[in-house]
Amino acid sequence: MKQEWRFEKMIKKRVLAELEKCYSIAPLIYQNKFHILVAAEKKNRCILFDQDGNEKATVWEGPGGVMTMVQVPGTDGQFLATHKFYSPNDSREAKIIVATPDQNGRWKINTLVELPFVHRFDILTVGEENYLIACALKSGHEYKDDWSTPGKVYGAKLPKDLTGFNEENQLSLTVLKENMLKNHGYYRVIENGKVSGLVCSDNGVFRFWPPEQEGNPWRIDQLLDVPASDGTMIDLDGDGKMELLTLSPFHGDEISIYKNIDNEWKKVYEYPEKAEFLHAIWSGELGGKRTIIVGYRKGARRLLAFTWDENMQSYAFKTLDDDRGPANAYGYHNGENDVLIAANRETNEIAMYIFENGDL
Repeated sequence: MKQEWRFEKMIKKRVLAELEKCYSIAPLIYQNKFHILVAAEKKNRCILFDQDGNEKATVWEGPGGVMTMVQVPGTDGQFLATHKFYSPNDSREAKIIVATPDQNGRWKINTLVELPFVHRFDILTVGEENYLIACALKSGHEYKDDWSTPGKVYGAKLPKDLTGFNEENQLSLTVLKENMLKNHGYYRVIENGKVSGLVCSDNGVFRFWPPEQEGNPWRIDQLLDVPASDGTMIDLDGDGKMELLTLSPFHGDEISIYKNIDNEWKKVYEYPEKAEFLHAIWSGELGGKRTIIVGYRKGARRLLAFTWDENMQSYAFKTLDDDRGPANAYGYHNGENDVLIAANRETNEIAMYIFENGDL
């Protein structure tokens, strides 16, 4: 299934595949080539695409519930993924698995750790050490929309060989922070060569720094004390200092940009419309500009691009697509053009947006 059309002068869109409740996206270096993984929130498959959007393989047919996928650094196609997180009301059996490709192009799946309600996670590399950071949306569930037991953030040092883990031999985790209500958002941030994890919850926005030396504790900085569902950091205006963009509150409708002014994060911009059920977020370079991508899943269900307008000396936005309902997005350069992949969950559409001729 491939549809192709242009809806902006400089952007071409291709529908790569139909996948019911498509949700998670991740880059994967496999057989020395760049690929993209896309997996479903519900009980459906995980698809491997090449950098040009051609379907190459089905990694698994189920069980779905895939919120996050992350390649294990330095491996040829091995990655971690969440399984069985179907919704905040159906994620008690959620876990993190290891997917390891064999020489026949199939993936072996083994359990790394069973972690109820695990929603986001990442692997942060410091020197030669890899650290897992895992965020549980909540810690218990007794009835529909039960938020009475806040989530937690966990950490662990990852060994080099992950293939020996299974249901009987699971990775041991340490609680890094408790009482994280609606512990939903996560984004990896690299600043001045140092990596950290940005975590968003009803308790605010926190930055988690892995140990700089083995045996040292994690460092946790609180950036905001207002509720947030997701966030990302990038130097959008090019002044050498990162902005913080947040989506708030949980699955909310407000898009805000903050700047660190006199050691305090202050709001400097707010998107002028209400964007219902904000969810997708990505930052990087697209079309020759530093860009933040945001998508929302109800109402107009738009895919938006936020940039800095040098002429106006202000933040600007463009609508890239309408009525698609993106859950997640990921941008990269395919050797010829900048590309954005969107998991348009509400329309079961995996889409590729190709930026052919420069600026947004």
